[in-house]
Amino acid sequence: MPNQFTNVVVAGLGGQGVVMASDILAETALAAGLDVKKTEIRGMSQRGGSVVSDVRFGPEVLSPMAPAGEADFLVVLAEDQAAAHRGLLRPGGVVIAPDAIDLASLPHRRSLNVALLGVLSRHLPFDPALWHAAIRKHLKPERVEANLRAFDLGRQA
Repeated sequence: MPNQFTNVVVAGLGGQGVVMASDILAETALAAGLDVKKTEIRGMSQRGGSVVSDVRFGPEVLSPMAPAGEADFLVVLAEDQAAAHRGLLRPGGVVIAPDAIDLASLPHRRSLNVALLGVLSRHLPFDPALWHAAIRKHLKPERVEANLRAFDLGRQA
């Protein structure tokens, strides 16, 4: 990657899997041998409020929060969160939103977060096997296969 570290912000609403998505991303970067820092702001997440999680990784990362205007990627699980968090994105940064996926083709409606990680994975140098291992580690066994399909759907989108 061109920078010494990469900043990814995942934003959505409570119950959409923001924290799960950031856990999978952090696990993947860690398995790739990078230093990883992660933080989340849950707000009123239990009532459908905004949830934001920052994941930073690279050779050495000192702070878990991406400074405003320096996120390389903004992954939004709810369309309205793109406008609300666009100020976190650096010039030339990439927004990954639900419209990147054909929602009707998702294996399960709750797998959008993992499908969007599949889209994100095309921009990052991590082997898909590392992503799959992180998905297996962070999801209940009965949800793994549907989420692996969702991830692969995102990689192909």
